Amino acid sequence: MRKQTFKLVFEPDPAGGYTVTVPTFPGCVTYGANLEEARAMAREAISLYIEDMAADGEEIPKEDTSLMGTIEVDVAAA
Repeated sequence: MRKQTFKLVFEPDPAGGYTVTVPTFPGCVTYGANLEEARAMAREAISLYIEDMAADGEEIPKEDTSLMGTIEVDVAAA
């Protein structure tokens, strides 16, 4: 068994906690009450997603190697 790394997107939930999406796997969404739990839930969700893909004979996609970042810019007040 080999290890593979996948990007996660953590979005703060207005009610608390974090919703997590996995860009490599459309529809792979989970939630955690804090970042640690959200990461653990994401690991489980990805494992189940991959298990389903393997059962259907689908190839596991490679992670997109593009980089994401942020930049701060000045914005005039509206």
